[in-house]
Amino acid sequence: MIEPGTMVRHELAIRKLSVLATRKLSPGFVRVTLTGDDLAGFTSPGPTDHSKLFFPDPATGVILAPAIVDGRMERPQDGAVIVRDYTPRVFRDGKAPEVDFDFFLHGDGPASAWAAAAEVGDDLVVAGPRGSRMPPAGIARVIVAADETALPALARWIEALPEEVEIVAFASVANQSDAAYLEPAHVHRARVVWIEQHPEALERAFRAYGPISDDTFVWVAGEASSLIPIRRYLRRELGLAASQVKVDGYWKSGEPGRDHHAPVDPSDPED
Repeated sequence: MIEPGTMVRHELAIRKLSVLATRKLSPGFVRVTLTGDDLAGFTSPGPTDHSKLFFPDPATGVILAPAIVDGRMERPQDGAVIVRDYTPRVFRDGKAPEVDFDFFLHGDGPASAWAAAAEVGDDLVVAGPRGSRMPPAGIARVIVAADETALPALARWIEALPEEVEIVAFASVANQSDAAYLEPAHVHRARVVWIEQHPEALERAFRAYGPISDDTFVWVAGEASSLIPIRRYLRRELGLAASQVKVDGYWKSGEPGRDHHAPVDPSDPED
């Protein structure tokens, strides 16, 4: 029987960091490495962890970020706060700690624009992760599915799961060259299935997979609207338990800065 992974809470902190290095990983992905004294105490053990990244105003270059007041995060009252959620890709502790964030460069949004132009010494403010959900217990296999925006988390799933857990990964990229984002170790560890970027492609992949046993956990992330039929198939047609499925809308077309905690399908709430 699958049991939810342990939830680990972390101390709330607002970290003022600077760019240490940038590296192009593929045509559509760039890795930005951040460092700074404020990284002391940072931790991110969960594969789906999210930090809030606060970006500079493109017009003024000023970063409007919250402060911690009485143990709570309080945003500034004046000005537009530009914030997006990103998965910490790798954290390296030590005398000069570093953390990597991988950006998929799509559209002309503030996060993509900042990452594409980031230079050593540029500032960024990072909050969280506030908590980490560890992988579920009692699983024999995991099916993970992601578009480009969720590939960093998919990679972390592959790295986090014990060797005895079978992994099937459905990965979707518009540009085949971006398949290079997943490292050879990821492809060797998991059975990676590359699918076309088509509204029905992921649903077809799940249906072709066949029955999903009660010792299999399913994690899916990407554009929220496109995931509605996937969730309905898994939860309503197959009847998988809520503890067995996590479908997460990382972004939504036409809705900049969407909160990924918002329900994928508001008309069909979780049990």
